Amino acid sequence: MDKMKVSYEVMLGLAAEMLLDEAVLKFRRDKLYQAIDEALASGDRDTFRRLTDELKSLYV
Repeated sequence: MDKMKVSYEVMLGLAAEMLLDEAVLKFRRDKLYQAIDEALASGDRDTFRRLTDELKSLYV
């Protein structure tokens, strides 16, 4: 029975870690989209390119 409890706790820990990773990724993606919009609005090509490259790297 203890072995099942340990397995359950490990699986629960992995699920929590996956949830946290997804939340951090979504937060970062949202911030990048916001910064990209601001760079577009101000006409800052260098910042736009840097941010879009960073955004692309999140999807790889």
